[in-house]
Amino acid sequence: MSTRRGPILLAVVLGSGIVFLDGTIVNVALETIGRELPASLVGRLEGLTYVSSGYLAVLAALLVLAGALSDSLGRRRIFRLGLLGFGITSAICGVAPTMEVLILARLLQGAAGALLVPGALSIITASFDGEERGRAIGVWAASTSALLTLGPLLGGFLVQTVSWRAAFLINLPLVVIALIALRAVPESRNEGATGRFDWLGAVVAVVAVGGLAFGATRGQQQAWQDPLAFAALGIGAVALVAFPVLMAVRPNPLVPLGIFRSRNFSVVNLSTLVIYGALYVSLTFQNLFLQGTLGYTPLASGIIGIPSSLLLTLLSTPAGRLAARHGARPFMVAGPLLMGAGLFWISRIPATSAAWAARPDSAASLVPPVDFLVDVLPTTLLFGVGIAMLVAPLTTALMASVPVARAGLGSAINNAVSRVGAPLVSAALFIAITATFTPSLAAKAPAYDRGSPPFSTIQPLAPTPAGTPPDLAAAAQAASTEAFQLAMRVAGGLLLLGALVNLVGLERRRGSSAGAGSGAPMTPAGDPLSSSPGAA
Repeated sequence: MSTRRGPILLAVVLGSGIVFLDGTIVNVALETIGRELPASLVGRLEGLTYVSSGYLAVLAALLVLAGALSDSLGRRRIFRLGLLGFGITSAICGVAPTMEVLILARLLQGAAGALLVPGALSIITASFDGEERGRAIGVWAASTSALLTLGPLLGGFLVQTVSWRAAFLINLPLVVIALIALRAVPESRNEGATGRFDWLGAVVAVVAVGGLAFGATRGQQQAWQDPLAFAALGIGAVALVAFPVLMAVRPNPLVPLGIFRSRNFSVVNLSTLVIYGALYVSLTFQNLFLQGTLGYTPLASGIIGIPSSLLLTLLSTPAGRLAARHGARPFMVAGPLLMGAGLFWISRIPATSAAWAARPDSAASLVPPVDFLVDVLPTTLLFGVGIAMLVAPLTTALMASVPVARAGLGSAINNAVSRVGAPLVSAALFIAITATFTPSLAAKAPAYDRGSPPFSTIQPLAPTPAGTPPDLAAAAQAASTEAFQLAMRVAGGLLLLGALVNLVGLERRRGSSAGAGSGAPMTPAGDPLSSSPGAA
């Protein structure tokens, strides 16, 4: 690979890597954000739900449109715009004075991230040829996967030793380096692109996902007394119904419905919606529970993800090769089953499970307690093996289900679908947790008035305020644990549903080698994925 290609790879690795790295780091920081950042318009858990899922909702809805913009207006130009936007919004996130400002900045950050994700592989494709292209993709995938593996650990270290704000501000030097390296990237575009974009379709997609997720979350938070929640649900439902109608009549639809005539393509995307929605959100709530309820430190929460990441890295390539030889269907059934088993295992975790108080200044504290080995480690191992069995075979089935000429579109759609499920599942788990927590706490602490302090100051999956009576604090920990257990069973059920969809829906035929590859583990859309409890 020629020397001048180095800066090109550096630009795309950093540019796409910060989008995924940001998610892994931020998830580890969520509990600290909720504890330290004031909020006046949203509840603590409600706000953290928006911080996590709102980012993914905007990112998902704009991915396909961003890819079309990149091909038409210039890949380097759009990539630079994405880097600048991501840097600016990361800075706003890092200095946000309130939860509401952070939520708005995260929505804008998701839009900027959407400009970066499809550009990385397209720049590599346009800048490299033949074997050099294959090596470049391998370097990009391996480097980005390494960033994702280290993300939760780095996030825990930064949160614990510096501040949660560093989880966002760390993006700034990476953006500057990427912008400098981007100067070496030659401009390229698809000369056959029409230049016509489905802006309306993108807006309707954002409104549909955002309206339903926000309406359900806000409604539960306000005990279904807020008219805004019902308005959001209504608007989201109308947009959801209108979206396929628009796609059928628009001259240049964001998502051409004809591509779904392929049965396997439809099934793969349906299972992706369910599985990846459960995947992203369950890991987010695991971080909040382990830190906020049990008392794990951010560093310990970050370390937890390392076994899963290593298993994903080591097993994805063999799984992809076996899927190419024997068909993807068995792996796409077994993988979600193992992941679901992992969530059902952690759903039995007791409220008395000992916390892992890992600290960077104490080597002895880096040794986990026995309760971690019993209650948490089996889940990370099952998750790691399960996601490794799923990812490459899913990519294989996806690429085999569409003609080569539409492979890019199919990948972009699946990339978006893998993130669309997160806001919707997040709203469902938020309802499960909040609906369970307060009645459970009231039953465990009947001597306290539900409408008055200290009872009214206690929130689910959060440390109890200073001065809380010991018996009420113990009841709150038990109630949060029960709510978390229910949420994990719901998420585990969704993973089992995804396995059932693949078992029943996928055609019984041998998979193509397309997409199996031998590089680093990839998500359905060809993005490296960390399966650690920090991934987003």
